[in-house]
Amino acid sequence: MSRDAGSWAGTRLGERRVSYDERDAILYALAVGAPADDLSLVFEERLRVLPTFALTLAQWAPDALGSRGAFDTGTAVHGSQRLEVRAPLPRAGELDLVARVGNVWDKGSAAIFEVEVESEQFLATWSIFAPGCGGFGGERGPARPEPAPAPAVEPERLAVPTASTQAALYRLLGDRHHMHVDPEAARAAGQPRPFLHGLCSLAAVTLGVARTVGAHPADLRELEARFAAPVFPGDVLDVTHEAAPGGGRAFTATVGDRQVLTGGRVVFG
Repeated sequence: MSRDAGSWAGTRLGERRVSYDERDAILYALAVGAPADDLSLVFEERLRVLPTFALTLAQWAPDALGSRGAFDTGTAVHGSQRLEVRAPLPRAGELDLVARVGNVWDKGSAAIFEVEVESEQFLATWSIFAPGCGGFGGERGPARPEPAPAPAVEPERLAVPTASTQAALYRLLGDRHHMHVDPEAARAAGQPRPFLHGLCSLAAVTLGVARTVGAHPADLRELEARFAAPVFPGDVLDVTHEAAPGGGRAFTATVGDRQVLTGGRVVFG
C-alpha cells in the first residue's frame, strides 16, 4: 500500500445523507429472516424498523476506505461489528451520517481498521481485518477476552435457519460484493461458494434471541459480535445464549462443528 496503515487513523471518510422508505425497511426485515406474520416488521401500517437496518445505510463508509486504497478489498474481511442504538429509526425519512477511521491496530502480518459511522440514531463500528497491512509499528490493540467460566445454568439454545436465496436477497440492500453471489468471486476470496453477509447472519441471530427472551427486536440497544467463519445460504445456525455479566445476553453461533459468530452480546431495552 502507498501509505502505512497506521496513518489512516482519524481520517474523515465524509458525510452523507441517506434516505429510505417503508419498502426498504420491510425488504430488510424479510431479508434477515423476519416472519411474514410479524406485522410490526413487514406491514407499513404497524412498522417498527429494525435497528440493524442502519448498518445497510452506513455500508458506504467501510467501502469508501477500501476504495481509497487503505487495504486490498479482495482479501480484507469483516472481522467484527458493534452497534449502539441512540434513538429509534423512523419508518421512512433521511439520516445524516458522519464517518471516520477510528483506531488502526497492528497485528503483525495484518492490520485491523475500525470504521465508525455516527448519527443521531446510532453509532456503528466496523472492524476490518486486512492481511498484509500490519508491521507498521502500531499498538496491537485490546486482547480477546478470556473465555467465560462454564455457567451455573445451562445456556439456552435455538436454531436459526437461513434460506438458499438469502444472500441474493440481502444484496439488494446495498452490499453488492460479488463474493456473495458469484462462485468465481467467492473462490477468489478463499471460499468454496458464495456465502452470506456477516451482517445478515448477525441480524438473523438477533431476531432469534429477541423472540426467545420475549423482547421486540426493534427494542435493540446494543449489539456486538465477531465473525469467526462464513455462513452459507441454507445453513442452520445453532445459537447458544445466556445472561451476560454486563447485562443483556451473551451468545455464540455454530454451524456443525464450525463457530461462525463468537463474543456476541445483545441488549434489549
